[in-house]
Amino acid sequence: MFRHAQLESVKAWVADPAHAALPLHARVQRALRQLILDGAIDVGRPLPASRALARSLAVSRDTVEAAYGQLHAEGFIERRVGSGSFVAERVRRRRTAARRAGQAPLAAALSRRGAALFRDGGVRDFLAPRAFAPGLPETRQFPLQTWERLQRQVLREHGSAALLHSPPQGMEALRQAIADYVNLERGARATPGRVLVLTSSQQALALCASVLLDAGDRIFIEDPAYHGARRAFEAAGLECVPVPVDADGMRVQQLHEAAPARAVFLTPSHQFPTGATLALDRRLAVIEWARRHGAWIIEDDYDSEFHYAGKPTACVQGLDPHERTIYIGTFTKSLFPGLRIGYMLLPPALVEPMTVARTLLDGHSAPVPQLTLARFIEGGHFGAHVRAMRQLYGERRDLLARLVGRHLGGYLQPRVPAGGMQMPCLLTRAIPEARAVDAARRAGIDLLGLGGLYAGEADQSGFLMGFAAHAPDELEAAVRTLAGVLRGLER
Repeated sequence: MFRHAQLESVKAWVADPAHAALPLHARVQRALRQLILDGAIDVGRPLPASRALARSLAVSRDTVEAAYGQLHAEGFIERRVGSGSFVAERVRRRRTAARRAGQAPLAAALSRRGAALFRDGGVRDFLAPRAFAPGLPETRQFPLQTWERLQRQVLREHGSAALLHSPPQGMEALRQAIADYVNLERGARATPGRVLVLTSSQQALALCASVLLDAGDRIFIEDPAYHGARRAFEAAGLECVPVPVDADGMRVQQLHEAAPARAVFLTPSHQFPTGATLALDRRLAVIEWARRHGAWIIEDDYDSEFHYAGKPTACVQGLDPHERTIYIGTFTKSLFPGLRIGYMLLPPALVEPMTVARTLLDGHSAPVPQLTLARFIEGGHFGAHVRAMRQLYGERRDLLARLVGRHLGGYLQPRVPAGGMQMPCLLTRAIPEARAVDAARRAGIDLLGLGGLYAGEADQSGFLMGFAAHAPDELEAAVRTLAGVLRGLER
């Protein structure tokens, strides 16, 4: 018969929200299977009678019988008429093989590049809108009904053709909509033929690193910088040369004073993570530097839609007459993360090489979301949603600044950004940043440490605190929780 701990393990597995998509009998079956594989139920030991287990789990007997039937079909248990169900002898061999497989070092099976990528840890995205997770938009107010209506229109009009591959460069309707949008709102110089639709800005960075530069080439990056960009460049074997950032963005003058590089990476609208906007004179200076050295400017305009005072500065691409700028945009921040649509605006000479290179990655983006997004933009819904979110995020930004001052004034100094979806807050006490991040995560709060975004020794320590996805009461509760976490670290 089951021990109490074994029964509780099955209950926990069945109730886990991560398994909610599975039918109930499958959850019971997999929970039992895991206990068997872990050795918690030894070979030859009986399982509870189906009626007794059903009563203990508060499920029907048919559910347990279906689970036992599947375990028997897979060879995990033997069913003996009149005696019950027992863990099969063959499970012993499975456990032995699994232990042997677990003893093999993972690194031994990887290439040197693969091992380096694994050690680097990849890019940790914040997948759920937990308190202060940066870069996540408010999705509860997204106009789902409008999106669903437009998607139904797409399926009615295109039929089964919408279920096929899209062109690697992207659907023409979406490329036209993107070109019209960036020309109007970002001051870009775009045509549909210069737009390459992708799945994410991270994919765009990887393409730039592999298509434009060779291993060992130098690239200037902001310091501090977006960790996903640095890791994409380092994964391609590039030498990342950090350039300090101040209140006016990257100190572009240092590009002219340093040894030449093949490219420069910028987040000029809202520098990540400081929120600084690259001054106009520096934009013109970096364009001149790229012209003089035949270098590339990689402009990541990840959340320029959300500015809270005056008009946004025109993108660098629109100011560059020499066709040395690659503009990267995304709808992940402005709409919703699950959309998985980003894009590049390319110089004409790069369109075909980048498109061909993209075919070696994921090949194409799904047609139905592309066509739906095109109609969403064309119909004015995108602009209306962005305006509504801009108002909402501005209010939440201001509220977070007030809450930090009221409850965390002894620990953090907020640096209120002119735009964006997150606020840098500097630690004013000698609390280890990494320790605070770990403690906050255990308390249900996601913080991105500022110190880890520097190439070398951090000039500043603190946190990047997202505010866009959180209602006022959620922000206040999270600030109070964080205050308790920081007080606890001082004891």
